[in-house]
Amino acid sequence: MTYDIERYLNVRNAGGAAFGPEGDRLSFLIDTTGTAQVWTLDEPGAWPVQRTFEDDRITFASWSPERPELVFGMDEGGNEREQFFRLDAEDGTIHPLTRLPDAKHRWGGWSHDGERFAFASNRRDEAVFDVYVQGRDEVGDDADLVHEGDGWLSVGGWSPEDDRLLVHEAHSSFDHDVYALDLDAGELTHLTPHEGEVRYQSVNWGPDGEALYLVTDDGSDTLYLGRLDLDAGDGEVEQVVEGGEWNVDGVQVDEDSGRLVYSRNVDGDTDLTVAELTGPTTLRTFPTPNLPDGVKGGVDFDPEGERFAITVSGSSVNPNVYVVAVETGGATRWTNAATAGIPRETFVEPQLIHYETFDGRSIPAFFSLPQGEVGGEVPVVVDVHGGPESQRRPSFNPVKQYFLNRGYAYFEPNVRGSTGYGRAYTHLDDVEKRMDSVRDLRAGVEWLHDRDAVDPDRIAAMGGSYGGFMVLAALTEYPDLWAAGIDIVGIANFVTFLENTGDWRRELREAEYGSLEEDREFLESISPINHVGKIEAPLFVLHGANDPRVPLGEAEQIVEELAERGVPVRKLVFEDEGHGFAKLENRIEAYRAVVDFLDEHV
Repeated sequence: MTYDIERYLNVRNAGGAAFGPEGDRLSFLIDTTGTAQVWTLDEPGAWPVQRTFEDDRITFASWSPERPELVFGMDEGGNEREQFFRLDAEDGTIHPLTRLPDAKHRWGGWSHDGERFAFASNRRDEAVFDVYVQGRDEVGDDADLVHEGDGWLSVGGWSPEDDRLLVHEAHSSFDHDVYALDLDAGELTHLTPHEGEVRYQSVNWGPDGEALYLVTDDGSDTLYLGRLDLDAGDGEVEQVVEGGEWNVDGVQVDEDSGRLVYSRNVDGDTDLTVAELTGPTTLRTFPTPNLPDGVKGGVDFDPEGERFAITVSGSSVNPNVYVVAVETGGATRWTNAATAGIPRETFVEPQLIHYETFDGRSIPAFFSLPQGEVGGEVPVVVDVHGGPESQRRPSFNPVKQYFLNRGYAYFEPNVRGSTGYGRAYTHLDDVEKRMDSVRDLRAGVEWLHDRDAVDPDRIAAMGGSYGGFMVLAALTEYPDLWAAGIDIVGIANFVTFLENTGDWRRELREAEYGSLEEDREFLESISPINHVGKIEAPLFVLHGANDPRVPLGEAEQIVEELAERGVPVRKLVFEDEGHGFAKLENRIEAYRAVVDFLDEHV
């Protein structure tokens, strides 16, 4: 049986769970109303209570450790200028906390007494982030600016005594630093002096506040779990769990109990380990949680450290929240995100494959064929992830499942530059090596040509953000390979993109793509807009008018050039969206149009 795209886009997603201060209820985000809103549950499978009723999506919810109240974040129309609000869970009242709609705010957590919270914001200067502390009853400019930054800062949480804040600085996607901010003295202590590029991620205060637990690739190709002794002062990280072949990509520590959960990314799947600190760098492990296969994350311990909530999503399993008992590994699904009446058994699991590319490297990819007998050669959607420091993983994708239901095959490559396969692999597409990733895409299509089930003349490229650039680049570099292209919020011109992206993002993006000052000529040479005359395949371009990352002008210039050349091209812009489509009605309109476009041209 086939289903309309609207049905697939009505498959619900639950996640972002957190325990209340007494551990007797759970908040979570679910898009039942069309955008993610805050809901709460008192027990698994119970009827949930909706707590927010906004048109725009809620981005996070964080409970006070002492009161029945939580802070949630929300932007406007996808503009990513997030504002904070405090929700009283007893009477449902909502109190605005920031009231500075032109600024971005990045949540940094509650103090342990629930009287204050910390955050980073670019209020003072749009290009940099400062650190603020604000009382729970204060509003807007009442917040105290406790540190002026000069880069991309975020706050990683309060120390056990509430006298220090963890401050994280990203110089680029692969070069970070960590600091401790003494709130009484106003002093910032640099904790991670290093040479070259080193990542410090998922940083947690240890149980006594004398050490940090984090994941890093200092001296390693892959991320490992480490401990940073704050008293040593030398920035040396002691290894707790090695990275080996696969990244340890996250850790969550319960500082009261010393229990922790760390995750390892194994070819996209998440392997979880639950453990307890028995010494500074020694662990006692608990049974592996009884959870479905797939991608898992968003760990939140209950107040006693006896359970944790986590979100699980798989290729054929839409996201839901589970609660795991630490000592036994027993897991209970608390949420019931519906599948819009589509039988779960109709969802397709992909095959993990590896294909050889132009320089002999092996490129991982997920390949899915429609269920049942494939009658003759089928069309294929080649879906390229964004980032580029990202990874296509086996999580639920309703658009993918729709195309499979309609008889399309689906191909998802993790070309060079993707994360999840070590530092060296991720750097293979940096700056002057940018187009090698497009050559990997060509090799993937050649692999598809060798599959008997695939029609080599009906292959379409689709991607969003950086994936949109990959679509445009593939259509210009290898025009004979493609029957159509779908560019969603993609980059057409690296020069105009870097000139017009949000001021707070420019330095980070230049570290990946090249700088306007030093690499302008190269950036122009690889920009699809400067090779637009090579595009032959019909192109559909979709964008959000409020996109702060890849401005709307990227869509407008590529559409204008193709229209002048007589190439079939369509543009669809949503006035109330940003970098992607958050509202259900817009997603339905967008992907119904994509389906119609591919049905016509593929």
